[in-house]
Amino acid sequence: MDTLTSFIPILPFLAATTIGSLHLFGILEGERCEKTTARIANYAMGLSCLLALTLLAADLFGQNPDSVKIAHWLQVDDFSITLSLMTSGFSVKLATLFSVLLFIVTRFSINYLHREAGFHRFFFVLSLFSSAMLMLVLSANMVGTFIGWEIAGLCSYLLIAYMYDRPTAAHNATRVFITNRIGDAGFIAGISLSYFYLHSTNWLEISHFVSQLSEQEANLIAICFALAAFVKSAQLPFTPWVARAMEGPTPSSAIFYGAVMIHSGVYLLFLIRPILEHAPLVMALLASIGLLTAIYAYFVGLTQTDIKSSLIFATSGQLGLLFLECGLGFWQLAAWHLCAHAMVRAYQFLTAPSLLHNTHHNPIKPVHPFLANHSRFYTYALQRFWLEPAADWMLTKPLLCLAADLNYFDKQIVDRLMGSPAPTIRAISSLAAAEERKIGAHLDNSDDTFAQGSGLAGKLTQWTAALLSWFETRFVLRGVSKDAIDMGRRLGHIANRVEQNLLKPRYLVLFVFITLLVAF
Repeated sequence: MDTLTSFIPILPFLAATTIGSLHLFGILEGERCEKTTARIANYAMGLSCLLALTLLAADLFGQNPDSVKIAHWLQVDDFSITLSLMTSGFSVKLATLFSVLLFIVTRFSINYLHREAGFHRFFFVLSLFSSAMLMLVLSANMVGTFIGWEIAGLCSYLLIAYMYDRPTAAHNATRVFITNRIGDAGFIAGISLSYFYLHSTNWLEISHFVSQLSEQEANLIAICFALAAFVKSAQLPFTPWVARAMEGPTPSSAIFYGAVMIHSGVYLLFLIRPILEHAPLVMALLASIGLLTAIYAYFVGLTQTDIKSSLIFATSGQLGLLFLECGLGFWQLAAWHLCAHAMVRAYQFLTAPSLLHNTHHNPIKPVHPFLANHSRFYTYALQRFWLEPAADWMLTKPLLCLAADLNYFDKQIVDRLMGSPAPTIRAISSLAAAEERKIGAHLDNSDDTFAQGSGLAGKLTQWTAALLSWFETRFVLRGVSKDAIDMGRRLGHIANRVEQNLLKPRYLVLFVFITLLVAF
């Protein structure tokens, strides 16, 4: 059983490796090889699904241990990472459900993507994603879960940009990828704090050590993992990214954002349940954010005019309810809700392309009475309450301006103080000499050795002499004149400009970050 368990995530990974390698070397190309690619992906996912069902049956009969050890990966002093998989509990049930849904979508995609230019690329990414999600769900170690978490995010990026020649698809994929990195930072911080306070990164050991945590420490760990869950499951204020993800093909939308990956954040809450039960502040935050997301997604979904946008905001609303249930401590209800929602939403996304055909003779549903009577609120909902532009204005633009200022400081001050390295100077000198010979110029001035050198040490004497010469010429020889008055005015303008810059939002954001770091 230990060996069979390890093959559940390994089989789709082997399929992805096989398809990717054969496609890279030109063996799998075009329509003639579609059957080969489809069989590799389909058989691998089918076998993985059967193994998951076998593992579930063994768990129901009480034959499984809590976890099985696959390999010992890393040992640094007392820090140890063991790759192990969970073989009992909610993780096994969810892995079985996800494997069934992944198999259904893999089979559905064979006909749906027939004769598409990226057919082989799609099944490579889908197989890799299947392996990552099964690893995420079954891993008994935080690091293993994070590896699956990251690979799944990468596959999401690749399939949103499936039509990479379209600027909208490429832009949306990049936007989604960057947004999800915020959650990744929270996940890494959660792993680090868990090891720092609990001396363990094993999910199953958390319940034994969590009693050692103070309420403040539990809140700190929980808020880091909660941030990762908020981003991955598209909770406020990160909800807009999931609408951008609809650029991908319908099968990827079904499995990524309807059935499987979008529930990763909720599943993470189940993993940290022992910590959350000692962190009432974070539980209240989960319930509040979940309720606000459900209300937001409900009203925005009422104004959407295309099927995939309507479904994705309906998904966000249900995820908000799942977070609300977890925040209130209704874990059993949340588990059933998650499984039921994954199945229903996968079906709805897969049938979305045929919806217009199936509802051809049905009358158009009228606008919701509340929105019909409040046209201004309807406009707000139609524009999705400008949540994404507001986030850009408050966070993205200040950080971009701060980066531009730091880049200017680096080039104008740091680079000039540090100077250019000797190989760079020699390369530039060689290029300049080559250009001189090319145009027939003779500008060699090797006798002037005073100005040679680079960096602060080489220029200090030259700068000092130039400064004294300037001061003597302008102020001593000419006396106090218009130059001194102009210089005073310039210094005053510079001081005012510095003061205005310090009051800009980007510097206020920087000062807040510095204050939080110092306080921590």
